[in-house]
Amino acid sequence: MVTKIDGATTCDKTERQVFETEINMGTVHPAALEPYRVRLFVEDEIVKDAEITVGLNHRGIERIMEGLPVEKANALTEKVCGICSNGHIYNSCRVGEGALGIEIPERAVYLRVLAEELERLHSHMLYLGHGSEVLCHETFAMRIFYIRESVMDLLYMMGGNRVQYGISVLGGVRPRADLNLKEQQRVLDTMDYIDEKVADFAERFIADPMVMHRITGTGELSQKQALDLHVTGPSLRATGYEYDFRTEMFEYEPFEFDIITQDGGDVRANILMRATEIFESTKIIRQVIKNLPKGPIVTRDWDLVDSPVYKSYIEVPRGVCYHSYGLEDGKVRHSIIRTPSMSNIGAMQESCIGHPIQDAQLAIVSCDPCFTCTDRAIQIIKL
Repeated sequence: MVTKIDGATTCDKTERQVFETEINMGTVHPAALEPYRVRLFVEDEIVKDAEITVGLNHRGIERIMEGLPVEKANALTEKVCGICSNGHIYNSCRVGEGALGIEIPERAVYLRVLAEELERLHSHMLYLGHGSEVLCHETFAMRIFYIRESVMDLLYMMGGNRVQYGISVLGGVRPRADLNLKEQQRVLDTMDYIDEKVADFAERFIADPMVMHRITGTGELSQKQALDLHVTGPSLRATGYEYDFRTEMFEYEPFEFDIITQDGGDVRANILMRATEIFESTKIIRQVIKNLPKGPIVTRDWDLVDSPVYKSYIEVPRGVCYHSYGLEDGKVRHSIIRTPSMSNIGAMQESCIGHPIQDAQLAIVSCDPCFTCTDRAIQIIKL
């Protein structure tokens, strides 16, 4: 017999009652860094389905870019995200350089890689800190945030800001981003510090039985599910799939690094995925500093010409980021930006299913969401 009681459905099966109802989380929630809404459809506190709704942070950046001079439009893309702001201006400059046929100096290529890997370090550490907070482990959160400060200091040294550094410009990087010998040594010393401290953090984290019990087997996503949902970045590699778009970027051709993977696709795999990738980023950064070419850091030997839409993909901390636009009279036309979280929302929803309500937010956070940078486009539905 099936009956409805106050919007809930009850089903009698051999003297067992199953309650089917909907629970809303958000748009503001203590475990969420950004405003978004999660609808959980549960039976006896087990999530049977989930729906994530974004849209509260829409700022219309692509529409604002329409008609702006290309260099001003590139600078605006940093406002897409406060965590991976460098990735957006870096990719936007790549679009302009591809459209105009600009070949940037080799030293500028290395400095862009340095900035992007520093951003990957701070983003992964932010992920570990936020994940520790959701696990209600303030000690781990404070430890990793303290280590992260050393990376933020380097980004401030290169760009003059802790957020939105403005390092990339059309044709290269701006003068402040260039490093003298003393600053290069500071980067190397900081990488030694990060390797030591993050290794200690990871050992303590793994050795905590309560934490490992909570995260192992929670929020599982199979490799097939990840591929079907077009998951990207570390969340895909956490299922064991070996793919990193940096291997297809010409900027990373001079550098040796391993593609890190984990098995299981659960919260544990996602956390270990980011923690282990930190050591690959420090490896790349050391290679950048030790092999930094001499020469100019920007070229202005180019002319603004009209261009059809040009596309560019790069690997940012959360996965593959897409930018495209065309040029007309030096102004941007038809800009489109797609962030990794747009692809990963399906994984966040799927990873909640089959787990208790209290693990839903942990499963979502394990996919490293950034919904503010996802909220740029709107879909108009004709009713």
